[in-house]
Order: sequence, then structure tokens, then C-alpha cells
Amino acid sequence: MARRSSTTAEPEDFEERILDVDVSDEMRSSFLEYAYSVIYSRALPDARDGLKPVQRRILFSMAENNIRPDRGHVKSARVVGEVMGKYHPHGDGAIYDALVRTAQPWSMRVPLIDGHGNFGSLDDGPAAMRYTECRMAPPAMAMTNGLDEDVVDYKPNYDGQEEEPSVLPAAFPNLLVNGAAGIAVGMATNMAPHNLVEVVQALRHLIKSPNADLDDLMRFVPGPDLPTGGKIVGLDGIKDAYAAGRGSFKMRATARIENVTPRRKGIVVTELPYTVGPEKVIEKIKTLVQAKKLQGISDVKDLTDRAHGTRLVIEVKNGFVPEALLEQLYKLTPLEDSFSINAVCLVDGQPRTLGLKELLEVYLGHRYDVTRRRSEFRRRKAQDRLHIVDGLLIAILDIDEVIQIIRSSDDAGQARSRLIEIFELSETQANYILDMPLRRLTKYSRIELETEKAELEREIEKLTAILEDDALLRKMVSDELAEVAKTYGTPRRTVLLESSGAAKTAAVPLEVSDDPCWVLMSSTGLLARTNGVEPFGESDSRAKHDAIVSVIKSTARGQYGMVTSAGRLIRLESLDLPAVPATASAPNLQGGAPIAEFVSLEPGERALALTTMDPESVGLALGTAGGVVKRVVPDHLSNRDSWEVIRLTDGDEVVGAVELATGEEELCFVTSDTQLLHFNAGAVRPQGRTAGGMAGVRLGKDAKVVFFGAIDPAKDNIVLTISGSSSALPGTEVGAVKVTPLTEYPGKGRGTGGVRCHRLLKGEDGLMIAYIGAGPLRASASSGAPVELPPLDARRDGSGVPVAQPIAACAPNLAG
Repeated sequence: MARRSSTTAEPEDFEERILDVDVSDEMRSSFLEYAYSVIYSRALPDARDGLKPVQRRILFSMAENNIRPDRGHVKSARVVGEVMGKYHPHGDGAIYDALVRTAQPWSMRVPLIDGHGNFGSLDDGPAAMRYTECRMAPPAMAMTNGLDEDVVDYKPNYDGQEEEPSVLPAAFPNLLVNGAAGIAVGMATNMAPHNLVEVVQALRHLIKSPNADLDDLMRFVPGPDLPTGGKIVGLDGIKDAYAAGRGSFKMRATARIENVTPRRKGIVVTELPYTVGPEKVIEKIKTLVQAKKLQGISDVKDLTDRAHGTRLVIEVKNGFVPEALLEQLYKLTPLEDSFSINAVCLVDGQPRTLGLKELLEVYLGHRYDVTRRRSEFRRRKAQDRLHIVDGLLIAILDIDEVIQIIRSSDDAGQARSRLIEIFELSETQANYILDMPLRRLTKYSRIELETEKAELEREIEKLTAILEDDALLRKMVSDELAEVAKTYGTPRRTVLLESSGAAKTAAVPLEVSDDPCWVLMSSTGLLARTNGVEPFGESDSRAKHDAIVSVIKSTARGQYGMVTSAGRLIRLESLDLPAVPATASAPNLQGGAPIAEFVSLEPGERALALTTMDPESVGLALGTAGGVVKRVVPDHLSNRDSWEVIRLTDGDEVVGAVELATGEEELCFVTSDTQLLHFNAGAVRPQGRTAGGMAGVRLGKDAKVVFFGAIDPAKDNIVLTISGSSSALPGTEVGAVKVTPLTEYPGKGRGTGGVRCHRLLKGEDGLMIAYIGAGPLRASASSGAPVELPPLDARRDGSGVPVAQPIAACAPNLAG
């Protein structure tokens, strides 16, 4: 059933009055009131303490409620409710947002609130205020210390029931240190954070030299110091901002080139520009890649965490130059951003745009006023106490008479009057004596009171000197600033650069050019390519790394093949290999990548040698442990990524593979029973890809081939053989090493047993390792460390010489 509404009748003397108001006048006055409220009560910070009203009210409320660093955290909702109910009649969302920002270390150079819980990130907002907790940070105590000493003016709150400070004492220049951002009506402010130590140094210099110019101050404050670090590129805009209050500068992320995987480089970003989050960068990169405006990026990973900080990994595709790609990222993504300084703040209640010196001068004027008022308050308090002590000293001389006067008086008023009359006390002194409990009489003695009087007189004298001498006042302010910088100062995080260096990197091509290079494989299973084309010459120098067992010519974007012990040839890309310098002393593969990063080998399968995929080459020669030899010409190579180049019998494996240069090389076998055979490669006819080869060397009972290779007979070739015991534990067999010129061993026909090359000693049952090649040779242990070889021994059938440690590999001593 609907409710019946009733209206109240107007009184008989009611007279209706309608006022006509001009809309433009009403809009103008209402808008001005709104603009005034936004400018002075919400958006712009005060130049003295650098705080907006909501921030000031938050810190004041927390100080009043003892939510201090030495107390436990309290719910953020409690602080927000207290501020909203007493001082800030606006929405709780605005108050909580201000509280959160004041606690975020990536927003504030010196956070004023210690947050506990999820206070968000550059990409995500904070948890609700009912979940987070907070308390004042130690620097906030420096902002509020002295509020109980009448150092600032107080004003009524919005309903007149409470009082709040119009400004905080601010023991450090918060506006410059933490910056500010706000949008008012018709104006806005945007100020960058600075380093506390640098700003304090500039303030102390300005105290000593009030006529210092901007160049003098910029020796101490060269530029902003952003909470997130990074780099500032170009300082001209900063000087403009310091001079007139307006200017801009470029912020650049801190990035370096690293090997994110053994075979791929990446750009690792550890510091981002101010107010830029990782997700913003990732989203922009993905958009550019999808639009095909950015090439060369395979993946972007955000590995940021609390333990390691910001870590954004941008993986670079093989074939692209990371340095050139980084320059493109700076140009197209938020990895380089601009910051516009607009130093608008309130000075004496008026919005003004200030330069660096004006900001420092306004703050110093505030600190002078705070120090003066604090000194006056302390002197006044000391004078009041001295007045009481003087009265006690007068009364303590005859305390019994004082007690008798009080006991014989009819009331307190009579006792007060008699004490004033008899001892010539003031009313304040007499009241203190009357209010003093009897138990405190035991505490007082003349000596203690005279000591306290002397201390009070010294304190009053000191405070009076400060108030009467401006030099002492300035020195006190300077010393307090130095103490604050020492307590709360931190090293600079942002690097300042005069220029970006773009001219130097602009000529770097984005993609790797198809330049000639060398592809290298070491004895410990590392692959790499050189970034130069210097030829490898002979050298006696040794590098502290493993031996290079296979070297081929290629190009940076070319292909090469890898032959394995299972008789497979695997096609690989040179571009996938890490580039190492081709130095003139000795090739270095310490920057190489393991073979397992490029190919998947079966259990027991080993990589033996590299070969070019040049169709103009003479062919590939292979030798197996069973004494089989085979030649494969390029016409028989497949277009697949992996294929067989020899059909092996059960139990057999390839022990050597070499690419022939002329077809006139000598093919060499060395067997475990110390037989050596070399014959011309022309004796082996080329066969198809699936053929099983032909007889190469005749083996004795239980013997096997330990080395197969090809040599240039025109060079001075050396035979290295290492004997040992097959029953020794791996890594413990030292063995005996023999180095002999190949000319000592005559050639024999293919399929024969060859000639003996090494005499075994007692305890040795065969050859473990052998190598034939152009000297000088170098050997390495299984760890890759070089091993010294014995001198040449011309004895054709002699025994070896023991060495200090087991030899795992041998190769020509290449330099390049």
C-alpha cells in the first residue's frame, strides 16, 4: 500500500522571494573557490616542508598517536580513519593513496612511512588498507621533531575542534629530496627527487656563502638522483630547470649485454627510468615486435623479485647485434623516457615557480625560523625552571620555618600570602612550594639546586647567544643538516651523462654481417667462432685453456658440419655460436659454449671433428676403431640436418674424421698395439653415403685404432704416442709419452699392418692416445690445463718418458 504524503502549509505571512543571479558570475565565483581549494589545500606542496596537506596530516596524525619506528605496525585503515575524521575531510581512497606513495621506495628517494604488506609495485596497485600495516619511518621523525616546542604555527581543523600544524619543522629539505607531483586547476607541479647528501652540501655552502650563484650550487647538486637509479642523459635541461624552475631531461635504463644462455646473448635491464615499470616495457616491446617495427628479439622475461631487484631479460636472436638493438629499444620503448621539471610550490601562501637557489633559500628561511622559535621556547622553559629553583633555594635555607608557616595558616591562600611576604617569593614560586609533596623534601639539597641553577644559567646563556647572533644560528642549522645527512644519507643511484653516445653507436649495423670467420672446437667440448679472419699461425705460446682439436673456415652466417663417433654428420649454423676474439697469441675458447647446447648426442656418442659444407671441397675421410677407412665426396652429402656418412658394423665406431684439402694427403692410422701406418689418400676411392668403407689398417688380436687423421707430407709432422695400462682408473693413469718425427716411419700400403712406433714398458699394455700432425704440438689434461711435452726423440722404436699428469688430448699449437 502506498504511503500518503502530506505537505506543510506555508505560514500566512510567507512571502516568496526569487533572486535572479547571472550564470557567468556564479560560475566564476564558484570556479574560483574550487580552484583556490585545489591549489592551496590539495595539489601543491609547501616549499618549506615539501608536503601537501594530506601528507602533512598523515605524518602529524601518526606522530600524535605514537605510531613511531620503535613501536609496532598498525593497520593502515586505522591511520586513514584518524586522518579523515580529524583533519582531512575527503575520501579515504585519496588519503590511502597518499600514504601508500609515501611508503614506496621506488616513488620516494627517502620514504617517510615504513610499510608492512603489499604496497604495490610500478605496475600493480597496493592491497586494500584493511590488509596493509604502517608506521613512521625514521626520516619522518626528523620531519616532525619539535612540534611540541612551538616551532610552527597551528591552525584549526576543518570543524574547529582540533588543531593541526600549518607546516612541519622538516629537519631535511623534503621537497628537493623526494620531489613532488600534482595537478591543480590551471597549474601543475612536477619535481624530481635528489640525493639528500648533495642537497645538504649545497645548503651548507649557501649558509656560508649567501651570494653563491647557480654554478656554485650545481657543484654540489649536479642533477636529480632518482629512486630507481638508471641514467640521466644530457644535462642542459637540468640546468635550465635549476635556473628558472622549468626544464626537462631524458632518463635511460641501466642495461648490459650478457650471455643469457651459453649460445645466446641478451640485454639485461637492472634499473628502469623513474615511474616506468617492467610490464610497461614488455607490453611496448611486444607491440613493436608484432607490428614488425622491431626485429631481433626472441623473448622477454621479467625476473624481478625482492631478493635481486629489477631484472628484465631481453633475449636477442642469433644474427643480431645486441648493442644496436639496445639503441633501438632506447628509441622506441620506455627504456628511455623524459621527465619535465615544473617546480611550482606554495611560498607564503602563493604558488610560485622556483629555481634551485630559491628553493634552497626558502627552506633555509624556514629552518632559521624553526631554530629561532625552538631556542626561544627552550630559553623560556629554562627561565621558568630557573625561577622555581631560585625560590626553592630561598625556602630550603629555612625549610622548618616554611613548614611551620604552612601548618599554622588557616588555608592555602593565607599560606601563600605569608610565604610571599616573609621570603619575598613570587606567586609562582609560592604555589610550587605549596604544591610540592612532602616526600620530595628528602630529594632537595642546596648543592643539587645550586648545580641545577648553574646548568640552567649556562643553557640560557647559550640559547640567548644563538638568538642574538645570526652567525651562531646559521652554524647551528648547518650542523643539524650535517647530522641529518650523516644519519639518513645514501650514495647516489643515478648516473649523470653529458650525452647519450648515440653518434658512436649509430654506425653499428643491427644484423651480424656475413664476414669470414673460424669455427673452433676444443678438447673439452666447447664450440665458438672467431670475430675476425686472422689466419692461425704457428707459435710456441701456450694459453691456459684446453687444446683446439678442430678448426675450419666459415662465415658468420654460414653452415658447418660436425662428425660424431657414431658415423653421423650433423649440419649446424655458424650464427648460433658465441663469438670470441681471434687474437695473435693463442686462440681462446673460454667464451665458448658446450656442444650439448647445439646437438643432442646419444649415450657414448662423441663429437670428433668439424667439416665445411662446401660443395667444392675434395671430400671427407673417416677412420674407425676397426681399421676401416672411407672417403665421402660432397655430392654424396645430404640436405638433411643429420645423416649417416658411414655404415658401421656392430661394436665399431669412428675414431677420426678430417676434411681433405687436395686429395694428396697422407692418411694415418695408429693402433693400440703400437703399429703406425700411413699411405696416400688416393689409394681410397670415394664411396656413397651409406657405404661401409674399405680396409685401412690390419689389426692384431684385441687391437683397435686409437688415432686416424690426414697430414700434409710437405710439412714437418710429428708423431705423439702415449702408452699406459688399460686397467688403471680413469684420471689416474700418467703414462709414458714419446714424441718422434714422422720421417722415421716409412709408408706402407693400405690394408697392411704398418710399422712399430712405440716400445711398451713393464705394466703397460698398449697405447692410450696418439696424434700425428704438423708441429709444434701441444697437449692438455682432461681439465683443459696445458701439459708440457718431452723433447723430440729420434728413436723409431724407443719407449716413452713419464709426464707429470695424464694427457687427455693433443693438437697443433695454433695461434690466431
